[in-house]
Amino acid sequence: MKVVLIAALVALIHGSSATLLITGPTQPVLEGESFTLECRYSDSEPNISRVHFEVFSQHMRRWSPVGERSWCFYTTQVERTGDSLSLSVRHAGRYSEGPYRCVSDAPNATATDLASRLLEVKVHYMGELLLTREGYSSYFGAPKELKVRLGDDVVVKCSASSSEEPTYLWSKEGDDWLLPSSTLTLRKITAADGGRYTCAATHPSVESLGKKRTISIAVLPEDARWYESSNGRLVLMTSTAALSLLVLVLSMTAFLCQRARRAKACKGPIDDRSQKKPIYKSSAESLPSSTCGDNQPLV
Repeated sequence: MKVVLIAALVALIHGSSATLLITGPTQPVLEGESFTLECRYSDSEPNISRVHFEVFSQHMRRWSPVGERSWCFYTTQVERTGDSLSLSVRHAGRYSEGPYRCVSDAPNATATDLASRLLEVKVHYMGELLLTREGYSSYFGAPKELKVRLGDDVVVKCSASSSEEPTYLWSKEGDDWLLPSSTLTLRKITAADGGRYTCAATHPSVESLGKKRTISIAVLPEDARWYESSNGRLVLMTSTAALSLLVLVLSMTAFLCQRARRAKACKGPIDDRSQKKPIYKSSAESLPSSTCGDNQPLV
């Protein structure tokens, strides 16, 4: 009988304990869409005012509280009602995804109402396509019109930041030529290789996120001047910028040196007034070793 009473008491305690629950989107969210998370207890008696949202930062590797904020398009709003707490993300982005949870900082909270289960929010996105030429920094990228000399090699890479690795396909305008790769490679280019090439990136899960970008390749004759090609123009621009920077540095150095010489030439003799003022043994400026008074100056 005693064992039955203890079991009933334990069941009553567990049955009366409230569990912290979190609800939200069950499917991935597209970038730019809005979504809402909600926290509530399975029992309406606990106070929801001591509950807040947290998100796990993959970069910092720790949980961080989520509150109201407004930064560019990234806006979150927290609303508290009598028995629930909601978090609204107005413009979902790649920084909005991650595991979320509800956490209570109420004293004497049990394990079930201290934190909820994790809710994974997935955001699908794809950034703009970036075309870069092999051997050049991504800072310069690739121009819309690429001018190359006959017989040169052309290697252009197509890339985009995406929630999932996209598939790439190169095509040529006016031709049925297709290249299922992110890299366009043309060796020993000929006049027939000139034209407009388009890179198409397709998201594996969301087709509407696909992006395209086109580059025009013009083939110059062998006797074309070196600065007519895109390579030559890039070298010319870089050399001009470096030469201008060098001239500026040399000019500033010469100016500062000339200014320092003028300041040194205009500087007069040191005005040491202490050499013109007589010092008496009985004065406050006398030497510490003086023990007798004298009305005659030392100098």
